[in-house]
Amino acid sequence: MDSSLMTDSIQRARKLVSGLKAKLGRVPTACVVTFGCQMNARDSEKLTGILIQAGFLIVEEESADFVIYNTCTVRDNANQRVYGRLGYVGGLKKKNPHMKIALCGCMMQEPTVIEKIKKTYRFVDLVFGTHNLYKFPEYLVSCLSQDGQIIDIWDKPDEIEENLPTVRKYPFKSGVNIMFGCNNFCTYCIVPYVRGRERSREPKEIIKECERLVSEGVTEVMLLGQNVNSYGRGLENPISFPELLKEVEKIEGIKRIRFMTSHPKDLSDELIETIKNSDKICRHIHLPLQSGSSKILKAMNRCYDKERYLEVAEKIRREIPDVSITTDIIVGFPGETPEDVDETIDVIRRVEYDNAFTFIYSKRTGTPAASMENQVPEEESHKQFDRVLAEVQKYAKKQSSRFEGRVMEALVEEVNENDSSLVTGRLSNNIIVHFPGSADMVGKYVNVKLNECKGFYYLGEAVCE
Repeated sequence: MDSSLMTDSIQRARKLVSGLKAKLGRVPTACVVTFGCQMNARDSEKLTGILIQAGFLIVEEESADFVIYNTCTVRDNANQRVYGRLGYVGGLKKKNPHMKIALCGCMMQEPTVIEKIKKTYRFVDLVFGTHNLYKFPEYLVSCLSQDGQIIDIWDKPDEIEENLPTVRKYPFKSGVNIMFGCNNFCTYCIVPYVRGRERSREPKEIIKECERLVSEGVTEVMLLGQNVNSYGRGLENPISFPELLKEVEKIEGIKRIRFMTSHPKDLSDELIETIKNSDKICRHIHLPLQSGSSKILKAMNRCYDKERYLEVAEKIRREIPDVSITTDIIVGFPGETPEDVDETIDVIRRVEYDNAFTFIYSKRTGTPAASMENQVPEEESHKQFDRVLAEVQKYAKKQSSRFEGRVMEALVEEVNENDSSLVTGRLSNNIIVHFPGSADMVGKYVNVKLNECKGFYYLGEAVCE
């Protein structure tokens, strides 16, 4: 989208919002509700930036004048949560005729969802998908200036739009999209169908964005992609992900670099070496396992087996001893037996994860796994899930406690929401620590003594340098 067209659309939206302000006798409000992953969170920051430039006051209440749900569709319960919110906000709209309701994100790329919205949720004013988020200023103008439902879903990505207005949740840290889409087609996952094929951003654009963020006070960036390890392959001048990391490292003012997510099938020795030799790349790797059974991994189309995964994980542990390894595990995939779960538990014991996000398999219509035979009964899935979770928790506590008594640097992220006498910081290895402090410490790096491990977090105290 031409930048002048975007500016023109935002200016037109401002006039419409100004008119609404005069009608209401107050500043019109907007609420952005985010479901799903860090990619969606980053998209919501862009939506928020556009709404602010259009003249809206951002609030957290869904009774706002303009409410937009940025949806996720990885699991069916994510869809059900959105439908539940629509039922609630639809009731609010009956009392406030001027209210506008919008939907965007991955869930909107499913044809069955669009049909349901047309039929059951006709009060929704605006619907668009993942590939045309950058046209939101245009949609906003249409939505504010006319009645009736606006639906614009693109099947394929058109282009990567740079320099959208953005309002970050944290002034001192930010996500940076380095690529969009996914080529992996895991049989349980809907993402490649709704996010499209992999498209990498040009490295110069990524560097330019990082430099701009630094000028705005950001000291920590998280490079985002469905599989960052495959970054750069489709570019006219291919560049590897480790090479990109080295370029970001050179930017003065960046103190920490994180990334998410790293697929085990193509995590390279070059990446391990790059992290090992870096003072800026955080000591945390999220390495999704999904299953420890080679049979189930093949059915999932994960493109690695148990042995390959262990080889990668053990190499990471050996080369970067202070690294934190986290993972994703699915229990109850079609055809999974208790013996397959035994294989998963064996991997947990050998890798000793610092944390794991463990899920019971959720059938997603439109994925190959949804029509597979031997769907595991829910009762059996819960039984096996409890086994896996117990092992994860045991080793996570063991891994976390190895830092007890040490002094480590934490980036203070916020005043503790449960105790205002404490602040909450995050270590390089992604572990959370709560310690006495004040609001003026937020955004600063503080040396903290880790006094007491509480399993997934620490209690500590600031240490004077």
